[in-house]
Amino acid sequence: MTLAVVDLGYGNLGSIAIAFERFGLQPLVTADPERIAGADKVLLPGVGAAGFAMERIATLGLAPVLRALTQPALGICLGMQLLFERSEEEDTPCLGLIPGQVRRLGPAPERPVPHMGWSALEVEDESIGLNSCDYVYFAHSYACDDGPATVARATYGRTIPAVVRHANWTGAQFHPERSGKAGAAFLKAWLDA
Repeated sequence: MTLAVVDLGYGNLGSIAIAFERFGLQPLVTADPERIAGADKVLLPGVGAAGFAMERIATLGLAPVLRALTQPALGICLGMQLLFERSEEEDTPCLGLIPGQVRRLGPAPERPVPHMGWSALEVEDESIGLNSCDYVYFAHSYACDDGPATVARATYGRTIPAVVRHANWTGAQFHPERSGKAGAAFLKAWLDA
C-alpha cells in the first residue's frame, strides 16, 4: 500500500510518519501531484493557519489534485478544516469538499483558546476505530460546525466535530498521532477500510 502524506512545507509530518511506521508502513511524504494522485491512500496533515495552508496548496498546484481524489483520504486537524467550504481564520476559502464553515472557538475563563488537551468522544459509528468515552488529544483554535458528515463529537463550549466522513474523505479534528491507543486504533481502522 502506498500512503502519500501531502507535504505543504510545514506541520506535523514527522509525528504522522512515525505513527504509520508503527504499522509497518513507510509513508511517502511528497508535494508531487502525480505521486499524490497515484497513491492508494492520501493524508492531508495540518498545523498552522488556514490562509497560509491554502496559499501553499495553490502554489504547489494541489487544489485540483486533492479535489479529484477518489481513493480513501484523511485530513488531520487543519487538514480536516481545509476540507470545508470556508474558514473564519483569515476569511479563507478552502477546498469545498464538505459543506460547512470553520469558526473560531469561543474562549471562557474555564475554557481557554486554543483548546489544547484531552477530550472525551461521543461516537456514532464505531467502524472508525473509536468508542464513546475514548479520550483523544486536541490542539486547535477553530472548529467546523456540526453537520451531517459528523460521525464523532467532543464538547468544548460547543459541539466539536471530532471525526467527519464525506465521500472518500475522513477528517479528524483531534491529533490521532498524539492520542495514544485510541488514536492508533483510529489510524488502523482508516488504513484497513
